Amino acid sequence: MAPQLYLVTPADPDPAKFATVLMNVLNSAEVAALLVRRGQADDAAYSQLASQVINIGQGAGCAVLLENDAALAKKLGADGVHITDGPEAVARAIAALKPKMIVGANAGTTRHDAMTLGEMDVDYLMFGPTEGASDPKGAELAQWWAATFEIPAVLSDPGASAENADSLGAEFLGLSSSIWSASSPGEALGAIADALKVSA
Repeated sequence: MAPQLYLVTPADPDPAKFATVLMNVLNSAEVAALLVRRGQADDAAYSQLASQVINIGQGAGCAVLLENDAALAKKLGADGVHITDGPEAVARAIAALKPKMIVGANAGTTRHDAMTLGEMDVDYLMFGPTEGASDPKGAELAQWWAATFEIPAVLSDPGASAENADSLGAEFLGLSSSIWSASSPGEALGAIADALKVSA
């Protein structure tokens, strides 16, 4: 069964150009979830970016998640949050947003980290980095988790391409750097979706 696609925005996109690029990408294949990374943006800039992406992403049928900001997610009408700051931050987000909104989290770097978070009421765990190169250790952990536990796994593979894309059994494949660095991000996503047999 083909994984669903989980798209991660660039950390600091050009706000003047990103809306058009994102719409093109989301028209190229079915994307289940979209994470708006904060990068170096201040509160005002991130709020503006998040509002723009929520509008575009939800219009395309994506669940749009904000990074580490439950209050802003509620204010702007996002679908939930993705927490990168560890178990205490995850617990706070769960208390603030569940059960109406999604709370996902970075799984950490060890099986113990992942199991600690898995005992909480998270909707998914993400394994691997959200930018840069592919991480074999993260892929190994995602494969183990997906084969062992019911909580969905996202294998984040920034280096994924149509030639090598493989979620290793994880329910979601996270895509980022290889999409945004492509000469045509929409074509890059579409090619990966076709390779995975994900219908557009």
